[in-house]
Amino acid sequence: MQRRVLLSTFAASALLAACAYRRDAQAVLRQADQATGASRVNTLRYAGAGTGATFGQAYVPGNTWPRINVTAYTRWVDYPNGALREDSVRSRAEPTGGGAIPLMGSGEQRVSAWLRGTHAWNMAGPAAAAAPVALDGRIHDLWTTPHGVIRAAMRHAATMHSEGSLSVVSFSEPGRYRATAWIDASGHVQRVDSVMPHPVTGDTAVSTTFSGWRDWGGGVRFPARIVQAMGGTQVLDLNVTEVEVNGAFASDVPATVAAFAERVESHAAAPGVWHIAGGSHNSVLVEFADHLMLIESPLYDGRAQAVLAEVRRLVPGKPLRYVVNSHHHFDHSGGLRAAAATGATLVVSEPARAWFEQTLATPNAIRPDALRQSGRRAAVTGVNGERTFSDGTRTVVVHFIEGSPHAQGFMMAWLPRERLLVEADAYTPGPPNQPPPATPNALHVNLVSNVQRLGLDVDRILPLHGRVVPFSELRTAARM
Repeated sequence: MQRRVLLSTFAASALLAACAYRRDAQAVLRQADQATGASRVNTLRYAGAGTGATFGQAYVPGNTWPRINVTAYTRWVDYPNGALREDSVRSRAEPTGGGAIPLMGSGEQRVSAWLRGTHAWNMAGPAAAAAPVALDGRIHDLWTTPHGVIRAAMRHAATMHSEGSLSVVSFSEPGRYRATAWIDASGHVQRVDSVMPHPVTGDTAVSTTFSGWRDWGGGVRFPARIVQAMGGTQVLDLNVTEVEVNGAFASDVPATVAAFAERVESHAAAPGVWHIAGGSHNSVLVEFADHLMLIESPLYDGRAQAVLAEVRRLVPGKPLRYVVNSHHHFDHSGGLRAAAATGATLVVSEPARAWFEQTLATPNAIRPDALRQSGRRAAVTGVNGERTFSDGTRTVVVHFIEGSPHAQGFMMAWLPRERLLVEADAYTPGPPNQPPPATPNALHVNLVSNVQRLGLDVDRILPLHGRVVPFSELRTAARM
């Protein structure tokens, strides 16, 4: 009886302590709100320039992200509508690595990224393209802005402790992210440490620091410098030069984005070989006598699950034994967790094998993905330069694309009997009858050189972006 009384007393004390921590957190957040004007901000636009890096596009697996120059940057936020827009102009600051940024010295990339509610999309001129793979990151970015984190913490059951003169306030958005804000005695957010789900790296740490807080007009304060790191490597160092509060910001979700669903279109490239398209990233299915091989499982669980369903429809009852990954960049490896959940062995480059084994062992616990739900551990095998898969009737040879500035361990697949080449990013076909570029793209030239080095007699290319084309189109584009 006495023990039950003691336990009840302990539980009550713990509950009272938790309530006190929450009350203290709310008091700190109210002070931060008053100091920064957070609750008076409905919309906000801030602009500047600086440097950054392309997250997930490292040249060497596990190394730092490739550095870029951010010559123009503008972000709009709309807290009541859960909306965000980010426009940037970027160029390479180093020659190697991935991303859609033109090769070193070849120009700039303009990006317009949008969010409203549970819809994410990109704008390319007047055309909107749904970007569901970016949804988690953009929701995270909206609510870890200097004012957003205060507002988000106030509406959640935030707790608090002190470290020196800083109040450390923690909260979570179930299924989306968790965050800890470090707030100084003046009520300014100095840092936000957060964790968000990611299709490749699992629960991914982000750290964002804010400095140079000042009044930009109307009693609303905002930092003059923002520095952010993801996965342990800096991705943004922004000097803020403009802040506008409560200006007009329209963020209506385009009809095509609201109606988006992953779509697959399969085309037989040869008996037992299918090019699976229908989205921004393609896959190729190859049938062997007693098993299947899928070349590329890209983007995120949603795309991967749609492709895997198509695999089962095309060849029902035959097991998927291998899933080949062209390279470690996140857009091309984002569906590997879903592939591993089926029990298939992931075939990656040997330089990336240890990194993939470690990375895929990090769970998506914030929002469990297919691999987490399966209870499986990813099975990974490596290719060191070249590897042949054959059952005596069908042969697939995986080769390194040597000397490319795009990625170390960059791989392509060759089907010698069918004379088909499967590749990603080394060549993305343009529209039919498009004239070749005045200056050949170095990636195109490198791919042709590798085909010649290996003595491959290629008839057609099954690209992992774009349409199936004869090899002659690549030769024309490369002027070789």
